[in-house]
Amino acid sequence: MPQYVLVLDVHAMDHIPDEDMPDVDKAAHAVSQEAIDAGVWVCGSGLEGQRASIVAADGTVTDGPPVTVGGLTVIEVPSREEAHKWAAKWAAACRCDQEVWELGFDPKIEAMLRQAGNRKSRPDDA
Repeated sequence: MPQYVLVLDVHAMDHIPDEDMPDVDKAAHAVSQEAIDAGVWVCGSGLEGQRASIVAADGTVTDGPPVTVGGLTVIEVPSREEAHKWAAKWAAACRCDQEVWELGFDPKIEAMLRQAGNRKSRPDDA
């Protein structure tokens, strides 16, 4: 089944007054619970305010750009249209737009996951 990542910009919620944030938090967590209960939730979280670490092929680590993504959620649903429905729920709860991106399916990685037996793999019909 396809997986989709829903992304919101780091400044997407800047327009929300501080006093409204508890209601937004409650609404967003209610949608997350609904997704968990529906079995479509894979993972998700807000990103901490930080700079990225850039790790080169030789292992050298340097500071990268500041975070531009405020948060992301990964869901597993049968279609882009279904992902749009879930994105609309989070958009309403968070009072901001949600970008929807389909994650690629890699059958070699899925075979590795099945062989390892310690991670959930996606069905072959993805």
